[in-house]
Amino acid sequence: MSTTSKSVACPCGGGAYATCCGPYIAGSALPPTAEVLMRSRYTAFTLRDEPYLRTTWHASTCPGDALFAEEEKVQWLGLEVKSGLRLRQRKAESADQAEEINRDTVEFVARYKVGGRAHRLHEVSRFVRESGKGGDGTLRWFYLDGSFPE
Repeated sequence: MSTTSKSVACPCGGGAYATCCGPYIAGSALPPTAEVLMRSRYTAFTLRDEPYLRTTWHASTCPGDALFAEEEKVQWLGLEVKSGLRLRQRKAESADQAEEINRDTVEFVARYKVGGRAHRLHEVSRFVRESGKGGDGTLRWFYLDGSFPE
């Protein structure tokens, strides 16, 4: 994807890449919410941007192996966020909000093709917000792990 044009659509479906996921992937901004991080990670998967994915993956769960195989040919087709907003609204009503403010969950469906065959990845991702790897004390969101509803 050419990131020079301000009108190139973002793979996550959130608008123009330059104003959507582009600044996060370029490192010029931090995703402000777990949902925005999830969208930028989806975009990074479509771009095969392993450094960004590793930077946004929690150190306790980040795999050591390569994230992409050279021969892997995946065509990403789209992203649908299923429940990020509903989960945040429930948390806002929670009496235990202080501890939960640095944790979030986002449910999504990503559609893709491999070898001409369509697939869908339905995941409920868990995110945690804590100090970044740079040690500057800035809180940032990290992908922790996910489960796969049937």
